[in-house]
Amino acid sequence: MGHFEGFDGVAFWDDSAYALKEYVEEAPPSRELIASLEEELGGYRLPDSYIALMTAHNGGTPTRTCFPLTEPTSWADDYIEITGIRGIGRTRPQSLGGEFGSLFWIDMWEYPDIGVYFADTPSAGHEMLALDYRACGSHGEPTVVHVAQENNFAITLVAETFEAFVTSLVDASVYDTSEQD
Repeated sequence: MGHFEGFDGVAFWDDSAYALKEYVEEAPPSRELIASLEEELGGYRLPDSYIALMTAHNGGTPTRTCFPLTEPTSWADDYIEITGIRGIGRTRPQSLGGEFGSLFWIDMWEYPDIGVYFADTPSAGHEMLALDYRACGSHGEPTVVHVAQENNFAITLVAETFEAFVTSLVDASVYDTSEQD
């Protein structure tokens, strides 16, 4: 079963110097690497769509970084913004198994252990996006949630699947805030 039909995976990524240094793994993940990271991260099976996206381009900063929401979060009333999506690997600080990978946020920042923290926001750690396995179990299809550290780790549903999250990202210009004081 294919993922991301009609999706331009090349235009999706913004390979800035920062993204290449912090996020982008140099090679696609091998089956062995995926299996060992899934075990390391608590036995959570990464969604096929996540693996498909990372096999094409292993981590990085999307060109479209905003996701429309129907309910407010600590970030904004009607959207959230992400800085990057963690690659499947261990060589970059922001990779799933890197220095600031998923376990860092659970172990050091006491984020709830609900799954895999795969994306961050420009809030420097005060808000994260996670693959939430609470409803589906460690081998099911997780939802995507926003977790706000400053709001007692309030959890807000963002998207039903990782693929729905990725394909619904919009350009930041949709939420042009430059006019605001």
